[in-house]
Amino acid sequence: MTDTAIEAPPRTESGQRSSNRWLILVIACLAQFMVVLDATVVNVALPSIQKGLHFSPSSLQWVVNAYTLVFGGFLLLGGRAGDLLGRRRLFVIGVALFSAASLLNGLAQTSTMLIVGRGLQGLGGALLSPAALSIITTTFTDQAERTKALGVWSAIAAGGGAVGLVMGGALTQLASWEWIFIVNVPVGLATLLATLRFVPESRADLQHRTFDLAGAVTVTAGLVVLVYAIVKAQAFGWGSARTIGLIAASLILLAGFVAIEQRSAHPLIRLSIFRVKTLTVADTVLLLVASGLFGMFFFASLYVQEILGYSPLRAGLAFLPVTGGIVVGAGIAQQLIRRIGVRNVAVFGIGLATVGLVILAGIPVHGTYAADLLPGLLPMSIGMGLTFVPITLMATGGVGENDAGLASGLFNTAQQVGGSLGLAILSTLAATRTTDLLSGLHGQALFAASTAAKVSGYRVAFVAAAIMLGAGALLLAATIRRRDVEKLDVNQLAPSAATA
Repeated sequence: MTDTAIEAPPRTESGQRSSNRWLILVIACLAQFMVVLDATVVNVALPSIQKGLHFSPSSLQWVVNAYTLVFGGFLLLGGRAGDLLGRRRLFVIGVALFSAASLLNGLAQTSTMLIVGRGLQGLGGALLSPAALSIITTTFTDQAERTKALGVWSAIAAGGGAVGLVMGGALTQLASWEWIFIVNVPVGLATLLATLRFVPESRADLQHRTFDLAGAVTVTAGLVVLVYAIVKAQAFGWGSARTIGLIAASLILLAGFVAIEQRSAHPLIRLSIFRVKTLTVADTVLLLVASGLFGMFFFASLYVQEILGYSPLRAGLAFLPVTGGIVVGAGIAQQLIRRIGVRNVAVFGIGLATVGLVILAGIPVHGTYAADLLPGLLPMSIGMGLTFVPITLMATGGVGENDAGLASGLFNTAQQVGGSLGLAILSTLAATRTTDLLSGLHGQALFAASTAAKVSGYRVAFVAAAIMLGAGALLLAATIRRRDVEKLDVNQLAPSAATA
């Protein structure tokens, strides 16, 4: 890649670069906030949703997974479609679909209707999220300004999950669980109007305008089958024919996807993009980090409600410090990157978040929020804020404007697929641990041991999440060298220092 490819201003339909860069950032971040928030806003409301629509315990997590799986599966197609058809156009379509699906969820009368609606929400998010990120990376061509913009984006992207827990608790308790979805409708309409008024159209300067539908179908099907296999492994048995058959089917579909990409004249993923080392490593690390963090929110919200006995509103407020920690971490990251570089900041951030998860792994049955939960949530949240800014820079800063949508799609795919797979894996590990401890018990003994067995399952999940994050930190430290990010680090300096 050449420097001019990175720094070239985006093509707009008017041929002019927009002067409202920071307003465009606000609009893009508002839409992304809505998308990320919806990945966790349902967590606190899950008990109410289960009662209201009569979900079985095994099917309840599909309220989360239906969203993240469709989101992750179609992000690559959404990202490339933005490059080809226009980023604002895909952004508008995505916001409209997301808002309509939110209304459908708020009106859902059955569990099936809600799961279908969540899948449609995921599809809308898959169109708008990579378009929003590529709009930002092509609008902010100056590297210092881009770092500031991505700092805001990262705080929104990471903090939205924590705010979702707060909003989910407040809306569920003060109104009803339906409002966690309906509230998206006015926000979506406002975003649509602002986008049409202030955001210019831009697209990649490519010769073709075709889509790799076969690739999108195979990768989505492969991921869905893989997560379904993990979710059902507890019921089927890890060594059962059904589990092995499902995993084999998913691997065949994913292998077929790679074969399609190698032969396609216009692939969904141009495989040569993985030669950009920082992109490949950053996306892999993000997949591991997201795998641990999505599960953390899920089990922490269950712990405060089912073990500590918090109401939905109080449970949501318990995660308010997480939002503050993420914002603080993202702000510190922008300063640290200038001093010690993107690689070191990312490794330190992931390491700090890992420490937080290790602390959470020690939660007791008769614990308290201040003494047992908060000491783990604070370092975890600050570490998240420190991590997402440099990881975003590494994942998107090494490609040209023509591949901005593809890089954004890969980045968001790693986050969403990692979160979905992580939640499935951690849920299975926690449930297996709880079931093992309760096996053979009956009557009063079963009742007395149930709470301790649940907490033991949560501990296993937190330990596994910490291992995932630790693996991400080790991978980043072992594979990325200073020369790999030298261009990104130099561009963070003041012009006088960079040219000295």
